[in-house]
Order: sequence, then C-alpha cells, then structure tokens
Amino acid sequence: MDTKTLIAEAKARFNHNAAKVQLKDKYEGKLMVADQNGLWTANIETISALQSFTDTNIVLIDNFNNPVMVNREELLAKLKNTYTIVMEQWYQEWKDIESKR
Repeated sequence: MDTKTLIAEAKARFNHNAAKVQLKDKYEGKLMVADQNGLWTANIETISALQSFTDTNIVLIDNFNNPVMVNREELLAKLKNTYTIVMEQWYQEWKDIESKR
C-alpha cells in the first residue's frame, strides 16, 4: 500500500469515530427528562429501578443527587416513552453512519 491510501483510510476511520462520538453527545442530551421536581435520565438503570418497585410513590435520587418523591408509574411511563423514541432515532442515524463506512 502506498502512503496516500494509508492516509485516506486513517482519515476515514477518524471521521467515522468522530461522527459516532458526536452522535452519542447529541442523543445523550435528549434522554434527559425534567419531571416531578427532578431531572432524570431515561436509561436502563432508572427504568429498571422504577419497574422493580410496586409502590405508587417512591423516593429516588435525581441527576442532581437530590431525593425526590415521585409517582412511580407516571415517571416510568414518561422515561420509557422518551427512551424508546430517542433510542430509535439514535439507531437510525447510527445505521446511516455505518452504511457510509
């Protein structure tokens, strides 16, 4: 292989990785939900914690490390909905990036 080919491949890999990082930053922000006097991240950990309880109201620590009394079912529904929508959008953009590789 000649140097020009190696440089072109290295640039393509760098651009691909940079696009993935940019995509992650873009969608992680969209997973934040302000609800019930707290800021929550719609992620698997929080959703699983909410699903594991059966109480109507529970106290959770929000993203600012504050204890907040929440209606478990309402917060769970909102976080699951946000997670599903955002992750589907993220996946579609990721697929587009991967297909251009």
